[in-house]
This record gives sequence, C-alpha cells and structure tokens, in this order.
Amino acid sequence: MPAATGTANFLTLGKDPVPESPQLLVEMKGLGKSYNRLFSPPFWALHSLNLTVRPGEVVGLLGPNGSGKSTALRLLLGFLRPSTGSVRLAGYDPWTQGYLARRAVAYLPGELRLYENLTLRQMAGFLANLRGMEVDSEIRHLADIFRLPLDTVLRSGSSGMRRKAALVALLAPRPPLLVLDEPTNTLDPAMRAALLEIIAEGAKQGQAILFSSHVLEEVEAVCHRVIILRHGKLEAEWERSEMRRGRRIQAKLAGPITSGPPVRVEGDMGTLSQKLDLEVENFGPAILNWLASQPVTDLRIEPMGIGRLYQAIHGERALGVEL
Repeated sequence: MPAATGTANFLTLGKDPVPESPQLLVEMKGLGKSYNRLFSPPFWALHSLNLTVRPGEVVGLLGPNGSGKSTALRLLLGFLRPSTGSVRLAGYDPWTQGYLARRAVAYLPGELRLYENLTLRQMAGFLANLRGMEVDSEIRHLADIFRLPLDTVLRSGSSGMRRKAALVALLAPRPPLLVLDEPTNTLDPAMRAALLEIIAEGAKQGQAILFSSHVLEEVEAVCHRVIILRHGKLEAEWERSEMRRGRRIQAKLAGPITSGPPVRVEGDMGTLSQKLDLEVENFGPAILNWLASQPVTDLRIEPMGIGRLYQAIHGERALGVEL
C-alpha cells in the first residue's frame, strides 16, 4: 500500500472503501443508553441524542463530568449496545458491524494505555499495519512536528511524550474520522498549537473530527459546531458564527473612565471600582479606539461565546476569568 500523504482520500481505508461516499461519518438518531438497577427505575446515562458529523467538519462534544459524553463515545465505537435509537459510523452499525465501522475511525481516549515496551516507530507502524497501510514518511513528519525521538522506548518517556506518541500513531494513517478525548492534556502551549493546526488542516482536506476538551478556547478556535450535554441530554448546540459573535472586555484601570463608549455595551463600567467588565455585540475599531483613550493598565478581550459555553455547561455555576 502507498504511504499516506496530505492528499489522501479520507474515504478510502486500505483496500476496502466505506459505503459509497457517505454524507455522514457519524449519525446518531434518538440514541439512548440505560442501565437496570435492582429495586429502582433504570438509570439513563444518555437520552435521545441526535448528532451528526460530516466529512470536513470539526464538532465539539462538551459537558461536565457525568453528562453522557463518554457513554456517547462508547456507543459510537461499538463498546456498548444502544438501549434506544440508532448509531452509524461511516454508514455501519458499530455494534453489529464493528470491524467495518471501526476501520473508519481512530480514537484517542482520555486515559492512555500504550504498548510501552515499544518505540514510537514500532507502535505507530504496528497500528498502521493493522489497517493495511504503510505510513513511515508520515510518522517521521509528525514525530518532527512533535519533537519526538522515534526509537526511544515509550515507558522511558514523560506523560507528555507518551501523549504525543499516541497522537502520532493516531494521526499517521489519516483515517476518515478522528475521535479525540482531551487531546491536548499534558501538552505544552507550542505542542497544543501544533495539534490544533493539524486538526484544522485535516478538516480542510475532508477529515472529520469529534473533539472533546475542557479548554474552551481550543474548542472555539477549531470547532465548526459545538454540542453540549448535561445529565445525559442535549443542552445546547451552536455554530461557530454564534460562538464568535461579540466580545467580552475585561480591563483594569488606573483611574476613572474619561468618556462613555461609542457603541452599546452591557456590564460594569467601573463606576464603583477601577475595573471594566463589558459585553459588546458590535466589536470593531470604534471600541478599540475608545479603550486606547482610557487609563487601561491591563486588558483581556475574548469571544462572548466562551462565556456562553461555560454557562451552558455549568448552568448558574458558570465560571468566569477575572483580571
């Protein structure tokens, strides 16, 4: 088999294609999972979830602990049998057609279990060979990006090194679908930025990514859509344009503001304290010029979507970041 390249057809797996040009790599319809309990009603870990992921799309799957994220992923990968509804992975039923379905996906779990007696080159090559692929050049390229030695035994590396090794093995075959659970955990800022760039580039080339992270700035940066679960139910769904609408401005002031803002704002204008905490729908040069004329000593500007994500995930206990 030829080595994987940047122009690989993401809908071709080894010698066998997935069902003819599937429009959806992930399709969940009314998907639910319940567990029977002695002397009490069943416990529903997931209720009637509808979720799709198309080629070229990055979808964020978010929620607090116990929200049903892990259950949804286990159902998608065929590790659990649905109680209600249906799930399709690359057109296949992952419970009854597990082998065919899982050829289309590479999964990075939150808790890693690696072949730690192998080197990166050996592990990545072994996993690619299971797919009938040779990806030596891609392994070398990714190892260079993540600054990894190819021939060091994994058990001798740090947790960050093992996480990067898992990412290399996951990314090298370029499967149609990536399922990433907290992929940047233990990575330093430079490596996080490199991974997000790889994710964005993969989506441009037709790869689909289901992305779960607690770092909401990462979600806002790479996801086309965000799905939020709470208590096993769909709480909210947003498009990227909705997440990026407006800005939250937080600033420390050396003194009182000298004039009112040129656009409509909501929040604390710092009349009782030397702080600004504003939400601005129409963000642009006018508000930036106004900020430049004020006695600002420290400034933070972020999309309001980040705050909306916190609110949807944590409800009234939404967390903010103050200067």
